[in-house]
Amino acid sequence: MSLADALVGEIFVVSHVVAPPGAPQWAQQLADIGFIAGERVALMARGVPGGDPLVVRVGLSTFALRLAEAACVRLAPPGTEAAP
Repeated sequence: MSLADALVGEIFVVSHVVAPPGAPQWAQQLADIGFIAGERVALMARGVPGGDPLVVRVGLSTFALRLAEAACVRLAPPGTEAAP
């Protein structure tokens, strides 16, 4: 499941990031802002109309992501976070 498919209020952890073929740099850009394996992530809100962009909390930071960027972030169930 990707972050683009999550429901508002759901909490997950980042499993991994898969960049689209046309934008391989997205993987590093998303990692730079905190989308790394084991980090907690929650979908806070969707833009109206159309649901784009998404308001996402990763760790202690909040970002707006385009739907295409959020689709790159693969999710795992809560409880699979990295140990501190």
